[in-house]
Amino acid sequence: TRLEILDLLRDGEACVCHLEAALDLRQSYISQQLMVLREAGLVQDRRDGWNSYYRVIQPQVFALLDVAQTMSGVNPTKARQKLSAKLSSCSCPRCAPEPVAA
Repeated sequence: TRLEILDLLRDGEACVCHLEAALDLRQSYISQQLMVLREAGLVQDRRDGWNSYYRVIQPQVFALLDVAQTMSGVNPTKARQKLSAKLSSCSCPRCAPEPVAA
């Protein structure tokens, strides 16, 4: 799961609800995994209202992620496409911005 979280963060910052929708896992479990990644110095978080956003601190981690996925027989591109396809259920400001009043 941590590798999947890092893979989702490849495209930039994401809120916990974004990761929850993509991974189809409970928010509490994802938050626990993010805490481990944060303590390892791989991700950084920021709060914006009710949302917590995470981003990868060192982009070099993606090269290692690609190697790990390749060694485990996972096609990195297909894995990203599969995760991205699940995001239609995400209600975060990034995925479902509020309409601008006229």
